Order: sequence, then structure tokens, then C-alpha cells
Amino acid sequence: MSESSEGEDVRELFVQDGVLLFSATASFINFVKSVGTLMITEYVDNRRFVEWKPIDVTVDSDIQDQEWAVVNTVERRVRTLSGNVLPEHKNRSKYLRINFEEIKSFRISDKSRRLTFNDGKTEQICTYLFQHGNCEHLVGFLKTLVKTVPSRRDKHLFIILNMNDPERERIDKSFAELNVCNDSNYVWNIWNFQERPVVTTLEAFAKITDLVYRVPQHREMDDDVKEILNKSITEYQHTSTTLSNGEYEVIDCVSDLPNRRDFPRGRALCSEQWNGVQDQEGRIEDSECLKLIIFQGGIVPSLRQEVWKYLLDYYPWNSTHSDRQKLILQKSDEYFSMKLQWKTMTKTQEDNFTDYKERKTQIEKDVTRTDRTIDFYAGDNNPNLQVLNDILMTYVMYNFDLGYVQGMSDLLSPILHLMQSEVDAFWCFVGFMNQLSANFDADQVGMKEQLSNLHTLLAFIDPELATYLDNHDSGNMFFCFRWLLVWFKRELSEEDCMSFWEVMWTGFPCENFHLLVCCAILDQEKQSIIGNNYGFTEILKHINELSGQLNIEKILNDAQGIFYQIKESDRLTDVIRVLLGLPVLYNSSLDNHETSPFVISIETSNESSNHPPECSVDDVRISPEEIQFEKSISSNFI
Repeated sequence: MSESSEGEDVRELFVQDGVLLFSATASFINFVKSVGTLMITEYVDNRRFVEWKPIDVTVDSDIQDQEWAVVNTVERRVRTLSGNVLPEHKNRSKYLRINFEEIKSFRISDKSRRLTFNDGKTEQICTYLFQHGNCEHLVGFLKTLVKTVPSRRDKHLFIILNMNDPERERIDKSFAELNVCNDSNYVWNIWNFQERPVVTTLEAFAKITDLVYRVPQHREMDDDVKEILNKSITEYQHTSTTLSNGEYEVIDCVSDLPNRRDFPRGRALCSEQWNGVQDQEGRIEDSECLKLIIFQGGIVPSLRQEVWKYLLDYYPWNSTHSDRQKLILQKSDEYFSMKLQWKTMTKTQEDNFTDYKERKTQIEKDVTRTDRTIDFYAGDNNPNLQVLNDILMTYVMYNFDLGYVQGMSDLLSPILHLMQSEVDAFWCFVGFMNQLSANFDADQVGMKEQLSNLHTLLAFIDPELATYLDNHDSGNMFFCFRWLLVWFKRELSEEDCMSFWEVMWTGFPCENFHLLVCCAILDQEKQSIIGNNYGFTEILKHINELSGQLNIEKILNDAQGIFYQIKESDRLTDVIRVLLGLPVLYNSSLDNHETSPFVISIETSNESSNHPPECSVDDVRISPEEIQFEKSISSNFI
């Protein structure tokens, strides 16, 4: 924010009077609670600004501090748009001026009468109150000049996107090199890269399908393309990490695991077992024992429709037959009440509800391409596609904050196919989303943390492979993004996907078991990756080629074996214990700092700190090149 200088050719693109400066930075504090004229201007060098000029006003002193002071303007004009170049270089030195490039977002509140501009670093640049009407005309004009997108966390906040970012063009070029799909908008929606660089990159990886490996010949990427694609999460956070006394450092533990044991899969839960765990009124008497059976062998297909309702928190484990009948009626009424809300929206309502309209459009696009090779969803005008659409639309009404994000249709599809009931499928989907909602959050903190945790586990289990990935621009683990986003839905057949999901829903044998599943797959592919000296692009391509090739029974066997290798290791650290939900033996500083669970605080100036003997201070690697994680995953770049 700056003052304007004299003698500059300027065009006033938009003008609105009766705008009170409610708050501003210290340099303009004397003008706060003054009324003036708000303008959007363009100077001869094509720079654009939001400018505010105070005018002489009289304000009743008794209500000076009230938010909505009654203002008598000496000069009262009602102008909304002007395209004329000022005939004279008027003195604009007292104008409060904000360069468009400084504005990263703006927030509308108080029924469109309050407008706040933010710079992305501090809480705000300034706030205006519109006394003669509201800010709708100004915001409407702003949106013709800049690209905006509403925040998922705050429906009143609009993020301004930079469409001319050079890095955006470089990433766009990189995916053109991969020749993923003719529809580049579907695969790589790059317009929001500047505001959300990591998020945009990760979302693009999530959309890559097996088309990647159908490239007719190997294509070598330019160095600049590789550089931008291979930026890791920690690279964005590097500036916030220092290595000095009392700071956060990463513990490097050399893996020395016991031999991996074999854990053959057991028999699937059958009707006799299922009936045997219920009392006469239908309560499940030992849900933990039942979950263990499911973890070891899954569920026979004929029982899934009923048992999934318990695993997904639709039915309580201790509910009786009577309880469940009442619950079904209650949940049915609740579902159709929410469905009626969006079904009865008028065209005008939709046009005035930007978030809703955008989500509806995205759902319509995704539903038409979800599992169309499966008979249940195949063919034109398939009524099951309409049910899929209706459930996702109703979820938007159920969870306004999250709404709909690409990938959710993948999670719902097998559930609807199994349940054959719109209401049952919806509430089971709600239970599933309650577990995975962090995967779809706008800031992608949940996904970034999982990728970082995956690297931590891999480094403990197989330091050789982790080091190889680090040295080949793949330590960010982005190539595993799709696995984690939709829990291998696009890698497995529908039957294998159902078997895998029901095993994961049991919560056995530990927290984050899905990350050990990833480790098991990477362990199987280690020789291919290292033996062929794959770099980032080749690893990404190779991982996508695994779609439809995974043996889920063997993977679950190996993942369980890896868990017990870790659990029985003599060098098991608190970091790994926290990730897997195992008891923490040494408090260190995990309970005393607001850190990610994969970071331990080490007071290097105090050598008698409560460090576990298996990870002494001597094990700490302090070279910047070897630091993989910091105090927390910063969201400054979002």
C-alpha cells in the first residue's frame, strides 16, 4: 500500500463514493473512520491499483466509533463506472493506493457491505465499509480484471490467482511431455498454481491414469521442467528451517530390522461367524474380535452389504434390531430432506450461490466418467449414474465446508454398487468420508503430512530405497499421491478394492497401516526402480503401470510382516511409534511442542536430555541436504 505521486496519466476504471475506511496500516491510521471515494485505476504503464481518496465529511462525535456511523458528505456523488482519462494530473499524493499485485485475496462480509483486502502475509491490508449500497458492483468489476476462486474454508473469502506465472507454464509443459491425455484441462488444471503450487501439483498427479505408460516412445524432459516438477514439500519450507541450539532436527536411525515373518491371509468372515457374534436382540457382542477376523481375511461378498454399515459407522455395534429399524427411518428422512434442499433450488438461487454451482458442474463431469466399464454404470442414460450424482449433490448439502472434490466419486462408486440403496449408500459414504476428509481439504495439509510420514517410515524400513529416491528427485513421494488419495481405488479391481477397504476399516494392526501397504509395494518394486536407474518421470510412469497388476493378498501379507518387523526392532524410535500408534516410551519433546508427529525436538545444548538410548544425539544428521522434515508443514505457499 502506498501513496500516489503527482503527474501520472491515470484512467479511473471504476468509482464508488460513500466508502468508509474502517481499518488500514499504520501509515494511513489518521484516515481510519473517514469517508471517501474508492476507485479502480489504471496508469499509463498498465499498472492497476485500488485507490481510496478521503473527502470532507462531518460525523456525529457520539457515534464516531460505531461501525456504521451516519455520515453527511459535503460532496455526495453516486458514480459506479468511468472510463475517461483524467484531463489534468490531479494531486493524488494523499490517496491510499494498493497495487493489484499486492492483493492476494479479499473477503466480503456483513451482507456485502464490508470488503477486506489481504496480502497473504499479514491479516489484512485494509477494510472498507460501503455506506451507500454494497460492494457487489465493485467485486463484480474486480472479477472481470482478475481470476478468483472461493476458499473452501471460508465461503466469503476469494483467492486472487496469478494467471501469468512462469512456473505454471513450466509445469504445464512437463505434463505435455508426459502426453497423458488430449483433454489437458481434465488432467492438469494448472490455473491455480501460483496460489497453491504444491496442491496443484499433487492434484495433477492424482488425475494421471494408466495413459501415462502408453506414450509411444520415451520422452526426455527438459531440465527446467524436471526441476519444477521435482520440487519437494521440504523445498518450499526450507527457509523456515534452521539448525541451531534448541531448534528442531531430524533423527536418522539406521534400519536394522529383524527378519520379516510371513502372515498368510485367513478365511473371510462367514455367516456362521457373523451370526455367532450377535446376541438375541442383534447386538454385536465382541466387535474387536469381529474386526480382527475381517482384518485377517476380509468378508464374504454376501455379507458385505450388512457388515459394511457397521464398519462405516452407519449402524452402532451395540444397536439392536429395533434400534436399527428406527435409525433407518430417521436417516432416510434426514437424507431426503437434504436432497430436497438442492432439488428445489431455482436457477436464480444457483446463479447466486457460486460454490454450489461450481460443485454441481464438477459432479456432473465426474459422474459421467466414473467406472463406466462396470456393468452397473455402463451405457447411456444409466439410472445408477443419476443416483451417484444425487448422492454426491446431497453430500454437498450435508457438508457445506468440504463440498465436493474430484476423487470423491471414486470412493462412492463401489459403495453404491454394493448397497443398491441410495440412502444406505449415502450414510456409508458419509462414514468413509469422515475417515478420509483430510485427503480432500483445500490446503492439502492432510495429504502432505501423509506423504511426509510415508517417507519417514520408508527411511526407517529401507534406508537404501529412501536414499535412492532422495537422490533422484523423488523424496517428496508425489508418485504415491493417487494411492493415498482414494485408497488404491484406481489401482485395484472392484473386488480387490472392496477387500482392501474393509481390511483398512478395521483399524488393525496399527494406525496408518495404509502407509505400510505403500511401503510393501515399493519394496516389491525396489529392484525395478533402482536397477533401471529410474528418475522422477520414470518412477511416476512405472508406478502408474502397476494399475491392475497388484496382488492385494500378497501386499497385505507383506505389509503386516513389515509392521511386526518395525514393532520388534531394537531401534524403534518414538517418531515411528507415534506414526503407528504404538506406546511412546520416551516423552522427549513430542508432548511439549506443536510439531508434526514425525519430528523430535532436540536441545543440542543439553546433552542429558531425555533421549531414547536407541537414538542418541550422535545419530542426528545435521547437514541441510539430509534434512527431510521440519517442525511442521507450512501452509504459507497455499
